[in-house]
Amino acid sequence: MVRALAEGYPGAHCELNFTNPLELVVAVILSAQCTDKRVNEVTPKVFARYRTAEDYAGADRAELEELLRPTGFFRSKANSLMGLGAALVERFDGELPARMSDLVTLPGVGRKTANVVLGNAFDVPGITVDTHFARLVRRWRWTAETDPVKIEHAVGELVPRKEWTMLSHRVIFHGRRVCHSRRPACGACFLAPDCPSSGEGPVDPAQAARLVKGPETEHLLALAERVRAGERLGRANNGGNADDGGRGGSEAAPR
Repeated sequence: MVRALAEGYPGAHCELNFTNPLELVVAVILSAQCTDKRVNEVTPKVFARYRTAEDYAGADRAELEELLRPTGFFRSKANSLMGLGAALVERFDGELPARMSDLVTLPGVGRKTANVVLGNAFDVPGITVDTHFARLVRRWRWTAETDPVKIEHAVGELVPRKEWTMLSHRVIFHGRRVCHSRRPACGACFLAPDCPSSGEGPVDPAQAARLVKGPETEHLLALAERVRAGERLGRANNGGNADDGGRGGSEAAPR
């Protein structure tokens, strides 16, 4: 499944727009209970007004809140950003640290946010357990855990560390585009042959195809058609499993 996801989403990436680590952590904080699309509509003005940790630390609260209003929970988010700026100035010379142990001490930053920042701003592998990731790995029976930290560790045992960041992007892409919470597009899913939950959503290809979202829709439907024709995506030619660390394709490991 890991290799099939790579074939399905070769260009998967963080869908929040940013140009530096500070912008990324701000965008992730703003993404709580908000879509990435809306965050990307708001951040250009935010990033133009606040360029450094010092800018956030010294922000006028009313002005910052007004900029953040479209993202929801704008007062709480303003508190987090102002606190983040102050903490960075006081403890890290105004720079965002590149260690998990430091990041999670910052206002507004938990493990999920820290993993997004580490993986996408510092090239430190991390597993991002958002609602999509948690839902999909449970559907795939990779883990039965519900706690995000336990999910992170359980999946980390199954997948090589070097794959963690890209796996996160690909799983999240799949959750947003195909494997939806209420009506997964099972009949148009290229992972269906390996998915123990296949059938939870519509299995009729035409009906399921209408549920697929995103700019990759044509590509994803073509992959699903290949799978229905009998092709198995992501299969190694030697019968082994390059994604399971040499465990020989164990059924417990993601395929």
